[in-house]
Amino acid sequence: MAALTLREVLDLDPVRASEPVLLAGQGALDRPVRWVHSSEVYEGANFLDGGELLLTNGFGLTDAADEVRRRYVRELAARGAAGLAVEVGRALPHMPAEVTDEARRLGLPLLALHRVVPFVRITEAANRAIVARGLSGRSVLRPWGDDHTAALLADLADRAALNQPEVEARSALAGFHPGPGARLIGVSVHGTREVGAVDRAARLLGGAGVLRAAFPGDVLALLALPGRESGPGSGDPIRAVQEAFRTAAEPGLTVAVGHAVDAGSGWLRWSDTLRAARTTLELALTVPAAEPAVPDGPLVTSARALALERELTRGGIDTNRDRLARLVQHTLGALLAWEAAHPSDLVRTLEVHLRHGCSPTRTAALLHIGRQSLYQRLERIESLLGLEIDDPDLLGELLAAACAHRVVRGTGAARVRGLRTVA
Repeated sequence: MAALTLREVLDLDPVRASEPVLLAGQGALDRPVRWVHSSEVYEGANFLDGGELLLTNGFGLTDAADEVRRRYVRELAARGAAGLAVEVGRALPHMPAEVTDEARRLGLPLLALHRVVPFVRITEAANRAIVARGLSGRSVLRPWGDDHTAALLADLADRAALNQPEVEARSALAGFHPGPGARLIGVSVHGTREVGAVDRAARLLGGAGVLRAAFPGDVLALLALPGRESGPGSGDPIRAVQEAFRTAAEPGLTVAVGHAVDAGSGWLRWSDTLRAARTTLELALTVPAAEPAVPDGPLVTSARALALERELTRGGIDTNRDRLARLVQHTLGALLAWEAAHPSDLVRTLEVHLRHGCSPTRTAALLHIGRQSLYQRLERIESLLGLEIDDPDLLGELLAAACAHRVVRGTGAARVRGLRTVA
């Protein structure tokens, strides 16, 4: 389907309400409009990429010299602007003759807007129409056809070339309106093609806003928790989302939760939390868990719970495999040699112990062994490694090596299962 034209933009209600008069460029009304911006910057048009209709209230043109006005129009035309719309009657009593003359010479559509209409109303209406027109033709490019929500989530997760107005317009079309101060959290669910678990979790969170779609093998979602001091989602939003999914998700599902980001921090941050959720899901499916899973329930984890795994595998597991294997052998070689000859669980015991602040009570409970048995394992570990495992200088290296051991050990199983996440 063809892109929205300048002629069609001029027919939108907010634009018509501004009482536009076309002063130049009558032969270019059918050129496509890629986006509608408003700006009062007159020093150049370098922020344009081409195909934009630019709105301005004329403040910068009022006292500008004749040549400055002409150069401004030339620069817009050189950058491929679809047109220039100038509000006249307030800051600018009438359209400067130099602007009209230069626009006619270059064939640049020039509009005089004779009635004050907030530019935000014009840009919102026009850009929504542009996005809707563009999305209607995506079915041949996207396997999910006309699912606009899925297209937006995929673009965000893949960090496609987007901009904030486009993301906001497409979100609004999908009915997603994060309020002021809202915290956004990306979620990726494996093991279902239904979005029911996401919807149930959103209700448990007090009706959190949600943008969600099912993909082949996975569900991807962006939750918006309202910015408030009390109620569901207050306090630690990540923990709140995890607890909601532990209740809402069916047994056998794997749920990965991304970071909490400010809804007003820009679309790249929206992308970050979705990408973190997707990466975390892949790790949760390919790397054995550090601790026993809750029986008869979903596996619910988060980007921060797997932060070490994510850092160790940045750039991909296969890319880091040899480096991680060397780290494991250098740090834990003696334990691995002992485990190869004696039935034991020393490396896992070490990691659980380190992850829980070297607390014997917590470690023994998680491993389902008595404290005396734990003490015997810890003594064996220290004897084989020739060090004290609660030495603060060693904690980071030991924990990283134990984590790397799980990563390397779990990769082979993932290949056999042929796991796939949203790409």
